[in-house]
Amino acid sequence: MIEKAMVMAAGVGSRLDPLTQSVPKPLVPVLNRPVMDILLEKLKNCGIQKVVANTYYLAEKIEERYKKSCPVDIEFVHETELSGTAGGVKKCEYFFEDCENFLVVSADGFHDADLGRIISAHEQSGCIATMAVMPVDIEEVSEYGVVVANTDFHVTEFQEKPPVSEAKSNCINTGIYVFNKRIFDYIPENTKYDFAKNVFPSLLEAGEEINTYKIYNYWSDIGTLSQYLQSNKDALMRKVMVSGVDIINKYNAKYVVGENTILPENVKIYDACIIGSNCKIGENAILRNVILWDGVEIAEGITLENVVVANNTIVEMSLKNEIVGSDRIIEKKEKALV
Repeated sequence: MIEKAMVMAAGVGSRLDPLTQSVPKPLVPVLNRPVMDILLEKLKNCGIQKVVANTYYLAEKIEERYKKSCPVDIEFVHETELSGTAGGVKKCEYFFEDCENFLVVSADGFHDADLGRIISAHEQSGCIATMAVMPVDIEEVSEYGVVVANTDFHVTEFQEKPPVSEAKSNCINTGIYVFNKRIFDYIPENTKYDFAKNVFPSLLEAGEEINTYKIYNYWSDIGTLSQYLQSNKDALMRKVMVSGVDIINKYNAKYVVGENTILPENVKIYDACIIGSNCKIGENAILRNVILWDGVEIAEGITLENVVVANNTIVEMSLKNEIVGSDRIIEKKEKALV
């Protein structure tokens, strides 16, 4: 079985702004656990022992976290310029010199995909590459890269965000790959290069076979604020499992509370709420569909509804439908900025 993997962790995560202004996208929490923590645990559980990750935006925060503690052996390649999905993997080529096949995953991938089965499908196929694909409602295909495959499950065509009327498939690329080391022959050095735009079309032109493995598990890339909110809610509802989290069911609410958080008994919690560690929630506060990251302070008697508040922010006024970044003070006289 494959023992090495590459984690793509260089993305800026601009579509998650303001949450990613001071937190790199791989460390954005789902149910109070950084999404990359959840991923690395999955890698270990499927037999991966060694991981290399490329970093770029707020790289020091990612590297500092996992150099202290990580479930697998990990090392980092710090990119000074973004080089695309394939370009980033190329910079990690040295890591796989003794490895015939290897796994590539995105640090922001949040899913229940069976990585072991994807790896097995690749090894049985004999192809240079295997990509995990997932069927979606046909109305959604225009938001994704569409993969068209034949009866042997080999790729015949790619369509990048096609109109619904032109889509030849409802299967999308999930960004989970298994490659043979020959893949590096199709990626030039020191060049900005993407798998979808450059590598995969080149493989088809060269007559290489690209295998697909269809997954029906939960999958989200947490690429936008709406996807981030939905992923947290799905995890609360156990549509996707996150280990090590105690979900509380009480009246009309499902919620989690982190360590060392002060939560008075008269605080009212409704719907789906996630409260981080070391938070201070004031007396008689009302929380409805709220995600609070670590170190957040909420004043007494205020109401938060459909709100996300990032690390170490103090909120002194009621908010509705707001996304608030880290290290801020939201005073009563201040209008919160999205």
